[in-house]
Amino acid sequence: MNKKLLVTTLGLLLSLSTFAQHASSTSGIKFEEKTSWKELIKKAKAEKKLIFMDAYTTWCGPCKMLQARVFPDKQLGEFFNQNFVNAAIDMESDEGMRLSSIYEVRGYPTLFFIDPNNGKVVKSVLGYTEADQLLSTGKSAASKKKNI
Repeated sequence: MNKKLLVTTLGLLLSLSTFAQHASSTSGIKFEEKTSWKELIKKAKAEKKLIFMDAYTTWCGPCKMLQARVFPDKQLGEFFNQNFVNAAIDMESDEGMRLSSIYEVRGYPTLFFIDPNNGKVVKSVLGYTEADQLLSTGKSAASKKKNI
């Protein structure tokens, strides 16, 4: 019984700490908080940036690894914060379920680079990726933005 309680408690703490990583990272990717999809689109259009969307779930192990190991990367954060409006969307939330059907999310995590003017996906990554790979993908996506 004590082992189950310990494992459950540790799992909960890990979930909370990695989930909080989106908001508390001081040098990595800064994600918009409590912002609706419409507001994200409006902001991306105004700033002439693509939207970077982390489509995650709270129970997904690779999602937690991205949040803990990849998104806090300083070099990644500098590039993404300058070139994208960053959004982390829980795909089990109301808005997340709506977006997962629009963007046909097939697994978690899925990382999307989206043109705010037409809603089209410029690039996407399915599954866990290291910081250097994500930076390379981000640079490729940023080079494809047209008339945003």
